[in-house]
Amino acid sequence: MVAAAVHPPTAAPDGAAEEEGRLLFAQPCDFVAGAASDAAMPADGLPEIAFAGRSNVGKSSLLNALTGRRTLARVSHTPGRTQQLNFFALGGRLMLVDLPGYGFAQASKKQVASWTSVTRRYLKGRAGLRRVLLLVDARHGIKEADRPIMDLLDEAAVSFQIVLTKTDKVPAAALAARLDAIARELARHVAAHPAIHLTSAHEGSGVAALRASLAALAAPGAPR
Repeated sequence: MVAAAVHPPTAAPDGAAEEEGRLLFAQPCDFVAGAASDAAMPADGLPEIAFAGRSNVGKSSLLNALTGRRTLARVSHTPGRTQQLNFFALGGRLMLVDLPGYGFAQASKKQVASWTSVTRRYLKGRAGLRRVLLLVDARHGIKEADRPIMDLLDEAAVSFQIVLTKTDKVPAAALAARLDAIARELARHVAAHPAIHLTSAHEGSGVAALRASLAALAAPGAPR
């Protein structure tokens, strides 16, 4: 079991923040657009949170866990299944953007080059982009394929935050060592958020804390 949902634990949200996150993610979450080109992207409006990571890192599973829906994002064991930028509007306050995975994909080189180019332009030039969640498989840590994205986000001055997935599959001692290594690497990146989220879509651990962090970036809601 994971001892804390956020590293360092002092960065974890409090109970009130978790309740705000729960309320936000209980709202309707609707598919807005699937963009395989710049022209197909919806107009800037809501603050956007992008989910990035290597193919099969667990982006779709985490999106489904966050929103409490099993089929919001398609879960597949086939690398490269997500081949466009998928936009989901959450409660009229936040746009969640599921990006194509990078790394190995069962698609043609031309297809991979196309969605990679569109994704890079989105990350560098989207005005409403508030944060990129860079998902990293806890079993493997940051890989060479992750580093160009981290460098790109540094250059574009776009805030990014590491979210470890599949933490239920890593022994506690190995996970602690991995967190230390990741924290040291993040210290070299000017755009990196220092807090690391630890999640397991399978067990649901870390989901409440991540919801709270994202709710803090959302557009203001109606007074309750």
